[in-house]
Amino acid sequence: MTTRTATSLDQPLTTTASSPTATTSLAWANALGQLSGAVEILGYGEGLHEMLATPRRELNVAVPLRRDDGRVELFHGFRVQHNISRGPGKGGLRYHPSVDIDEVRSLAMLMTWKCAIVELPYGGAKGGVGINPHEYSQAELERVTRRYTSEIMPIIGPENDIMAPDMGTGEQTMAWVMDTYSVSKGHTIPAVVTGKPLAVGGSLGRPTATSRGVVHVTQSALAEAGAELAGSTVAIQGFGKVGSHAAAIFAEEGAHVVAVTDEFGGVHNPAGLDVARLFEHVGATGSVVGFDGADPIDNTGLLALEVDVLVPAAVDGVINAQTAPLVRARFVVEGANGPTTSEADTILAAQGTVVVPDILANAGGVVVSYFEWVQANQAYWWTLAEIEEKLAGRMRSAYADVAGLARRENLTLRDAALVIGVKRVAEAHQIRGLYP
Repeated sequence: MTTRTATSLDQPLTTTASSPTATTSLAWANALGQLSGAVEILGYGEGLHEMLATPRRELNVAVPLRRDDGRVELFHGFRVQHNISRGPGKGGLRYHPSVDIDEVRSLAMLMTWKCAIVELPYGGAKGGVGINPHEYSQAELERVTRRYTSEIMPIIGPENDIMAPDMGTGEQTMAWVMDTYSVSKGHTIPAVVTGKPLAVGGSLGRPTATSRGVVHVTQSALAEAGAELAGSTVAIQGFGKVGSHAAAIFAEEGAHVVAVTDEFGGVHNPAGLDVARLFEHVGATGSVVGFDGADPIDNTGLLALEVDVLVPAAVDGVINAQTAPLVRARFVVEGANGPTTSEADTILAAQGTVVVPDILANAGGVVVSYFEWVQANQAYWWTLAEIEEKLAGRMRSAYADVAGLARRENLTLRDAALVIGVKRVAEAHQIRGLYP
């Protein structure tokens, strides 16, 4: 690897952010561990390491809610801007009962590297509220969103920190955030969020962007191995926003989607599922379970299928020390954030399974979010064909960068992606210097 140039940023700092403690969550410890690995490969000193590990800003806010029946409940909200050396913070807003500061920190850090890998002029950020959105009415969720937005307003904005949908939120949530922010400023500001409805400045292609990005990097990985996507077999764990659209796009490209699962169960057909009919079934029943064109299968069974491509597209940690030995796929393409633990990475590498990491594989969403932000700032919107062409070029170029480094330095794709992302952020730190 390129040897570092000594700067004042390499001097030790009086912080312990890169050293997980006994109370550090698994997600944050894993993010710090990944950074440490990249820093070791790059040969950076302790001072720079600590700066890269430590979030730039963190905001914890109380979010009171008056329920529809008059009761008052209190939730905790967070916004973390991990790094803003390459540009404004960029990252989703998550509504889930398990949301805590360490989870938000880890996701913000991953966004930093992800934006750098696909060459976006952003830093990494993330936000969340510890609420189960399924237990609250639409009116209640609107009040939560508007109060959360008003509480974090001092640190967000189109030049400061741009939110997007994540787990438990969607385009309607982003419309509420945009409206709350815009009302406070006295005029409409579409660029404060991405992932909005088209009617208020959203972008064509945004709902399927993450899924399409997954397919693009899968195609690139298969091509590098001398194979084609058409005719390959794919299993998808998770049939939500990412997994369902990925299944449809894989099928459109001629791949055989042989199995999918959701939170209720799964279905399997070795000859390939009729994805169009499966969508109709899910629309009518709310689940893939009971689809008459396939046999039942559970998550463990899906992970163990002998397929060309396995796409974990639901929650984190599903491929772990217990499940990794079962995996027989040639490629694991991470549609979700953090679906593979560090122990599983080691096991999969020993088995010869190629893992295309989340910070590359699911970056399509932030790429098209960037396109939406650019369009909003210009007040000029592109066609769907233009967006999909630009997305394909960006994802394939990023994969080529990562795969090329992996070959040259004998690294895994995850290590190569992290090295590229961390190096680009570190270079921005070093070029900008310290103030004062």
